[in-house]
Amino acid sequence: MNVELLNTGSELLLGRVLNTHQQWLCRRLADLGYVVGRQVAVPDSARDIQSAVREALDHADLVIATGGLGPTSDDRTRDLIAQLFGKRLQLNQAVLDHIRKRFAARRLPMAKINEVQALVPEGARVLANPNGTAPGLAMKIKPSEGQVTRAPNPKIIGGSQRSPLRTRWLVMLPGPPRELRPMFDHFVVPLLRREFPAAAPFICRTLRASGIPESQVQEKIAAPLDKLVKAGLEIGYCARMGLVDVRLLARGRNGRSTVRAAEAVVRKILGARIYGYDDEEMEAVVVRLLTGRKKTLALAESCTGGNLAHRITNVPGASKVFGGGIVAYSNAAKRKFLGVRAATLARHGAVSAAVAREMAEGAREKFGADFAVGITGIAGPTGGTRTKPVGTVFIALAGAPGTVVERRLNSYGREEFKDLTARQALETLRMRLVRE
Repeated sequence: MNVELLNTGSELLLGRVLNTHQQWLCRRLADLGYVVGRQVAVPDSARDIQSAVREALDHADLVIATGGLGPTSDDRTRDLIAQLFGKRLQLNQAVLDHIRKRFAARRLPMAKINEVQALVPEGARVLANPNGTAPGLAMKIKPSEGQVTRAPNPKIIGGSQRSPLRTRWLVMLPGPPRELRPMFDHFVVPLLRREFPAAAPFICRTLRASGIPESQVQEKIAAPLDKLVKAGLEIGYCARMGLVDVRLLARGRNGRSTVRAAEAVVRKILGARIYGYDDEEMEAVVVRLLTGRKKTLALAESCTGGNLAHRITNVPGASKVFGGGIVAYSNAAKRKFLGVRAATLARHGAVSAAVAREMAEGAREKFGADFAVGITGIAGPTGGTRTKPVGTVFIALAGAPGTVVERRLNSYGREEFKDLTARQALETLRMRLVRE
């Protein structure tokens, strides 16, 4: 089965909006056993949208188009698809009533242009949208409907030869993620299982490692996994700052056992370097470890500006283990709120192991926590010296056994510097908790 995605929207190609649909839909489809063969983004023009749909339907069994179902002049997908197949747009009263009720419930006036969202191409199935006003649409393209406007031969779409016996599906989903995602799960997934039930089992497992380069990961695990690769295992690597994902994939009846065997090999080789699985983030792992060990955490941040606290508090249940944090950016704040001594600042400077140590110990005492992290560094682009270049950072971890301080050099832009430093602090704490 061939699946293609078509994301419409000039804003995507102008770089004004991040295309999250591609990642989310590809992941969901792959988990269901349908691997996307191609993804295309096109602007909001009739020529581009119609030609992209024609080309996709030429060799795909399922085409999912996103965006362009709204009420404004640049939302043209609905109209252009109807035109492409020579279908009339018909007013769907149920959809119109739904739109009116949504505006009434919010005590907002409904503009006349919103009524265009109730226009449905003749023969299309309406996918209800309880989270918005634009319904999704699904069209079954039968062999007898293979001819589209501007294609004189029923065996030809977009000028290329194709089989006239194949039934295809075209699904149109609204652009906002909060509308698209539940619609896909509630309506498109059942359609897939009903219309394309023969998809081969697809098993994918991601092991997430930290503190080891991508090249070393491959060097360690490639040879031990060789027999499984010959049996159908696919291995993928994805490196991010300070992290490496190892993707294990297999298809078919024996896919699950193959992936399980490969996972056991990788876990044995990488050991504690593996911090999580699939979509698991480092901060969630740390919160879980703290919760399981009934330990609490406090933070003292300078150069990361609260990035670490932000990550921790994104995890549900963090309030059970996270007492609080202090962003002490200035020397005065370090002295006043964390008890860093003026003599320490004067002798070693704000960016030093000694100051990071006193920041962590001060936060631990102030919040009465079992552990505390102190971070101080030079995010740049200025402020570096010969002995402390831009990117220098000190990460201190205070706990009952004592305080340890690590020095790192994270020579990146400010945002990347903050993200990587926060992640390194989490890894330092995770490794301490794993060893306890």
